[in-house]
Amino acid sequence: MTLLGYTLEPRSKPSAKFTFGVSLFAIVVALILTGVLFALFAVNPLVAYQTILEKNILNFRGFTEVLRRTIPLLLCGVGLVLAFRAQFWNIGAEGQLLMGAMAASGVALFLPLPAILVIPLMFIAGFIAGGIWGFIPAFLKVRLGVNEIITTLMLNYIAIYLIRFLVTGPWQGKSGRGFPETEKFVRETYLPLLGTTRLHYPTLILGILLTLFIFFLLWRMTLGFDIRVMGESPQAAQYAGINFFKTTILLVLLSAGAAGLAGVGEVAGIHHKLLEPNSISLGYGYTAIIVALIARGNPLAVIPTALFFGLIFASGDVMKVSLKLPAQMVDVINGLILLCMICAEPLLRYKLVRNKNITAAERKLA
Repeated sequence: MTLLGYTLEPRSKPSAKFTFGVSLFAIVVALILTGVLFALFAVNPLVAYQTILEKNILNFRGFTEVLRRTIPLLLCGVGLVLAFRAQFWNIGAEGQLLMGAMAASGVALFLPLPAILVIPLMFIAGFIAGGIWGFIPAFLKVRLGVNEIITTLMLNYIAIYLIRFLVTGPWQGKSGRGFPETEKFVRETYLPLLGTTRLHYPTLILGILLTLFIFFLLWRMTLGFDIRVMGESPQAAQYAGINFFKTTILLVLLSAGAAGLAGVGEVAGIHHKLLEPNSISLGYGYTAIIVALIARGNPLAVIPTALFFGLIFASGDVMKVSLKLPAQMVDVINGLILLCMICAEPLLRYKLVRNKNITAAERKLA
């Protein structure tokens, strides 16, 4: 396409610096638009951002809340990065997180084991449950060609209604006065916290270790090489004899299992019982999609990206209490960032090139 002496041409693979710059530009634009929203609510944007930073970054307890919100975003986000590298568009991290929470709750409620066994078993059960929830759409895709975006998204709702059935039916606690929740777990199943905060640091450590492992897997292991080739060129992968079924199943089990671990952390580290799905997750699985997109396929980039969105989630309480803003502002900010990221995507795919030979009419317009 030619316009005013310029041609829009496909861009070769952009450099890491350029990609980072475009992503940063999109986030800055989103924050500027958020500032406009603050102004519409009669809140000075500079004062709003200063308050958020003071209460969440410069305050120790506030920073631990940022880290607590970072944990599920980190686990879900790094799993999605792995899936997206193979062009398996997993939109089901929310449901996989919830299934992990359900499985861990089942272990805590119905398996009377010593603490040294029950906590590891809760994480194993959560990983397996999340993995199974990812295996279903993966199997349907590789065997029947069913679109994984639809199946993973629909399985989110099945997970939600399954947990609602349990907490209002067979698993409902007698001491909950009719509320949709189970009995409290025994104290031996509680994850240790950092001091008097609510930061369940073992899950944070697990998330960082899993991120490092997935980075190592992608760049140092045969499975990671197969995943990268599948994502970059399915035809080349087929020509190289890569087993699509085996590779897809393995990567999705790991991707969905990571989200399941996030669910374990939420019930074992914070709530200590199974609750309404909206109380377990604040939409972490959906926000992790944005985390993975900004990370651009780099597992290590998930750490700062998840931390940034953890700050946004932790800021929800500050905006509601200190700034008297609606609680839905967190969802609005996340939506604006996603919108700006999508709008900035053409900058990574195309570039404007000035034509050397243009007509006189075009030169006059230019």
